[in-house]
Amino acid sequence: MTPRFHNWHSSSTSFRVRIALKLKRVAYENMPVNLRWQDSDHDTAAFGAINPQGNVPVLEVGDARLQQSLAILDYLDRVYPDPPLFPGDPLGRGRVWSIALHVACEIQALNNLRVQRHLVNELKVAQDVLTPWQQHWIRVGFDAIEKQLADSPATGRFCHGDTLSVADCCLVPQVYNSQRPVVGLDLARWPTIARVYRACLEHPAVVAALPTNQPEFESPAGH
Repeated sequence: MTPRFHNWHSSSTSFRVRIALKLKRVAYENMPVNLRWQDSDHDTAAFGAINPQGNVPVLEVGDARLQQSLAILDYLDRVYPDPPLFPGDPLGRGRVWSIALHVACEIQALNNLRVQRHLVNELKVAQDVLTPWQQHWIRVGFDAIEKQLADSPATGRFCHGDTLSVADCCLVPQVYNSQRPVVGLDLARWPTIARVYRACLEHPAVVAALPTNQPEFESPAGH
């Protein structure tokens, strides 16, 4: 049974799952959900019927629908265990989860589209405040992750050892987004993150999952 993957190329949460799908060589039916500031596909009643949470990604497996990227990653690792997304030892597994959750809960969650739209549309925050807002929370998160990576002998070529893990699946999209012109952070402040990110960008699964390599990719001029 081929799963259906509702996602969007520029969504970092979708990017996380694409890395795992490519790493595990799971074939899927691509179901693009266009994310826009107004009149977004994920705001429609049709998509709400697929995901009441109103966000991407969603993985449909038969009649079942899985929401939330980390839940999908956990599912994929249990159903397609090779190669694993987690180390085998409990402490290593906990470390990988810690890094992944820091990205998902402490950085990305404060910077996603629904938060930005609420700040502007409901709280009347000026649009030009959004970039400093994003930069602040990314810096706070990256400062913590940099220390966690730099201070641990468990850090290898990637976040944990020399194989991709859930931590890399989450960190790579966040770093990628920090390099977009609208955010434009200099990675020199976080040399370990920068080194891990460069190593990840050499991995075929990450390359295949890049936003620019998705069939629905739009250049910045197209937005």
